[in-house]
Amino acid sequence: MVNALVVRRSTQLAKAQKALRAAQYVRMSTDLQRYSTQNQAAAIAAYAQQRNLTIVRTYVDEGRSGVRINRRPALAELIKDVQSGNADFEHILVYDVSRWGRFQDADESAHYEFVCKRSGVKVAYCAEQFENDGSLLSSILKNIKRVMAAEFSRELGVKVHAGHCRIASLGYRVGGSLTFGLGREMVDEEKRSKGRLAKGEYKALKTDRVRLRLGSDEEISVVKWIFQQFVVERKTDVEIARQLNRGNIANHHGRPWTYIMVHSILKNENYIGNLVYNRTSRRLGQTQVNNPDHLWIRSQGVVSPAIDHDLFERAQKIMAERYISIPEDQMLRRLRLTLGRKGKLTTRIIKNAPGVPSVACYIKHFGSLRQAYALIGYQGSRDCEWFDVRDHWSEVLSKLAGQVAEALRTDLGIRLNLTDDGAGLARHGSSKIISFQVVRRMAQRTPNHVALWRAHLRKERTKLCVFLRLKEANKVVQDYVLLHAEDTAKPYLTLSDGALDRHKAVRVDTVNELIRNIKARFTSSSHAAPAKPTRRNKRRKPSRPKTRNVRARH
Repeated sequence: MVNALVVRRSTQLAKAQKALRAAQYVRMSTDLQRYSTQNQAAAIAAYAQQRNLTIVRTYVDEGRSGVRINRRPALAELIKDVQSGNADFEHILVYDVSRWGRFQDADESAHYEFVCKRSGVKVAYCAEQFENDGSLLSSILKNIKRVMAAEFSRELGVKVHAGHCRIASLGYRVGGSLTFGLGREMVDEEKRSKGRLAKGEYKALKTDRVRLRLGSDEEISVVKWIFQQFVVERKTDVEIARQLNRGNIANHHGRPWTYIMVHSILKNENYIGNLVYNRTSRRLGQTQVNNPDHLWIRSQGVVSPAIDHDLFERAQKIMAERYISIPEDQMLRRLRLTLGRKGKLTTRIIKNAPGVPSVACYIKHFGSLRQAYALIGYQGSRDCEWFDVRDHWSEVLSKLAGQVAEALRTDLGIRLNLTDDGAGLARHGSSKIISFQVVRRMAQRTPNHVALWRAHLRKERTKLCVFLRLKEANKVVQDYVLLHAEDTAKPYLTLSDGALDRHKAVRVDTVNELIRNIKARFTSSSHAAPAKPTRRNKRRKPSRPKTRNVRARH
């Protein structure tokens, strides 16, 4: 018989062992080097050693601002683990109050700490001069620190914005994404070129600057063609996008052209040599606002013009006529007249109708096209109930992604974080590995037609795609389809029953079966047996044919 000590969960000894376990949370934005994750971890380790704590879990947010929690997956995961009761620790160690967050509302920072305390998990700030023991002094100092952290973010945002405005006034480019046919060039403080910057590359020195440059000749020719079609041929941005896709003309996003892409090209002053900054602003993670014209910073002649100035102005005049601003009763009246002439209403009819505001204008004023249709007594043939339940299916996808992440972490030790959109899983600092998507069932023309589902594949390619196929009414899930989609090049994918075998997809009926198949995919990819080397064929010696020993018959 072996003498062994078995620690049961409900005993006091188990609780004491659990009380010695701690998790550390480290966060680094891009402001100060002293807040690097290594320095934070070193200070936290010294704090834990002094208090006989064992760090069993680490949550890391690198390159993340502390203003809002929705862009901090590690902190969100920490709060979720604590609330769910899955946390195997009773202490959370943080470097200081600012690493917990620079929330603009000090009560928000206190709320997340209270959530942890309510679940029996204590939060300690290792580098602060006070103990977070709930005393009067610690409460006062902690609230002061929270307000100071929020004010630091606000002041830093003001200073950074002022610096960006000054740099833009000198003709240099500051942040933002580039449109098609444009590139970036890095120059030193003497304005000497240091080469072009590729996508994802940034300047490293503070003295360096970034200038705007035109792209390749092929891209510029496409831009000129777009302006020619819009101004001279009087084609809409939808028609131009459709022609570009038919011609298999690639763009800088690597996905099909849309009318929004074409519209952004038509209104961009970069093509006539101007640089415009501060059209819109988003301070401290708040809602984006459109700034008035007097706050814009415009630098002229910073790049060689690709489009004639007169052609550009004609394009702006056409767009101003299409995107007119009139009273809402006049908007509805013109929409009603268009319905009387055409007999029906679609987005294409509205865009091509002269004197009728754009679709975006109707959505902005009335909330949606469906609501505008209802005000004039028109009901379109398109099923629009889907738009009312999108939030519901977003919650379903987030819940499913959380279940898959928990199963991979518990059973295989694979830690995946929920993406910002809530519809995918990814490793820290890497691209999306598993994506989740709800696929509606398309309407059948006749009862004899097969059921069809059409899935839209996003720009980023994932290792695994999980599709939730809905039933005929598009209200409940029929089944789940698991597809290895790394090498899928098409933007759309048909998921009929007959196409599943062609796509080498797996169809399951329950969530448990789906999780089991996903775990099997990860297990097979990580434990794949190495290929055995082929053995060389030995050279055989020629042998005499064997003869049977048969007695001759006489």
